[in-house]
Amino acid sequence: MFSLLSDKLDDAFRKLRGLSKISESNIAEAMRDIRMALLDADVEYTVAREFIATVKEQAMGEKVLKTVKPGEQIVKIFRDELAALLGGEEAELNLAAPGRVLVVGLNGAGKTTTSAKLARRLKQEGRKPLLVACDLIRPAAIDQLATLAAQIEVPVYTPAASEKDVIRVAKDALRWAKDIEHDVIIFDTAGRQEVDDDLVAELKKLAKYLEPQEALLVADAATGQQAVRVAQTFDKAVGLTGIILTKLDGDARGGAALSMRAVTGKPIKFIGEGEKLDMFGPFVPVRMADRILGMGDIVGLVEKAAEKLDQESAMNSMKRMMSGEFNFNDFLGQMRMMQRLGPLEGLLKLLPGFGKLRKQLPEGALDPKRMKRMEAIVLSMTPAERANYKLLIPSRRRRIAKGSGVPEIEVNRFIKNFKEMKEMMGGKGKMGNLMKAMGGMQGGAMPPMPPAGAEGMPDINEMMKSGNMPDLSSMFGPGADMSALGGAAGAQGRKNKAPMGAGSFLGGLFRRRR
Repeated sequence: MFSLLSDKLDDAFRKLRGLSKISESNIAEAMRDIRMALLDADVEYTVAREFIATVKEQAMGEKVLKTVKPGEQIVKIFRDELAALLGGEEAELNLAAPGRVLVVGLNGAGKTTTSAKLARRLKQEGRKPLLVACDLIRPAAIDQLATLAAQIEVPVYTPAASEKDVIRVAKDALRWAKDIEHDVIIFDTAGRQEVDDDLVAELKKLAKYLEPQEALLVADAATGQQAVRVAQTFDKAVGLTGIILTKLDGDARGGAALSMRAVTGKPIKFIGEGEKLDMFGPFVPVRMADRILGMGDIVGLVEKAAEKLDQESAMNSMKRMMSGEFNFNDFLGQMRMMQRLGPLEGLLKLLPGFGKLRKQLPEGALDPKRMKRMEAIVLSMTPAERANYKLLIPSRRRRIAKGSGVPEIEVNRFIKNFKEMKEMMGGKGKMGNLMKAMGGMQGGAMPPMPPAGAEGMPDINEMMKSGNMPDLSSMFGPGADMSALGGAAGAQGRKNKAPMGAGSFLGGLFRRRR
């Protein structure tokens, strides 16, 4: 999502950053480019107009005109105003007793899956959620919710297939819930292809009976301005308290997200970025603004890693790498840990500068099949070969190529890159010292890193310039330019005291050779 908008904003800001002096004319030209970028991204017209007016007014202020780098200052103003447009502060759920959440929306927006995702997240936060199937229109909805509830191990109330009275379902569900320990109930409601009188009447009755603390609209981000109009209609019907935007992984424009808060006055509380139940999280305006501007979301990346990575396994791999014992079994384990973080492209989008990096990657570089091929190469090795790469003589490599179904040249490149990484990470030189520093632990958190230039410690930037970094381009294809992504991830991991398995693992994943 936002890739179209991010690219156009990047072009506009490149011009601004190069300006040594700010004038009415060059500001007007830049703002015109930015306004067109917003409109092309499907941002509502009046929202775009008012937003640009605010940014322009501040850009011509005295503080900006007298600053050493006025172009950079304007970019900061834009970022701050964008965060404010998206809602400013993160909006939390009101789950005060009796803790009832009404989930509404049109068919196809993902209400049922989102209800389960929300229940899963609340459960992870230590709450005791229940699910109630109130969609009596779509026959498969009840079965779908029951299946999802079983996957996340959350109790669910399902009415009889013949039931047609949604108020009776709600009453029966509340009676059922009295016998089960819980602190929040999520009601998944019916939808239509479009808002109609019958749907509005049913939801009004249900909302009046339940008096929910939260009425959340599930809106498909890919529908653009239609999602904004739908939000206004549902708000009149049930009094929305928030919005959940889904399918952010499928829309390159993203204008609905920028317009939704300004037009409806309702905060976006959660976002869904994929079909899997773990692809769901809070909407943080400042972090989303950074993503739109190509600044990444390292905090989100580290949070994802901390949740999904096996800290003990990651730490064992780090120790083995530091000692020079790291082998293909460890590499296979790290690849599988990385796969648990989700699609590679989605992971990299959270890293600063990925928009520029992506343009440099070869075609198909982010194809998940590439990692599957590497996995096939390792699985085609014997246990002895995985433990000792020195056994991989040419005849064995030919056998591995046939067994994995990849060209022999790809096997050779993969083994060569592994050898370089192993020798550099586990060596006694500066890179080895860096790995030892990353591997230290204090109470399960990332320790502070010694400063670059300290005795025995490398200057990462100098190592990159000199080419003394392991070449892991086989993961992305020849010619991939992996800017210091690992350093950013590791630094943010230390700042947020992420488990060692998160910061170190991510810190070691992305290195480059120039």
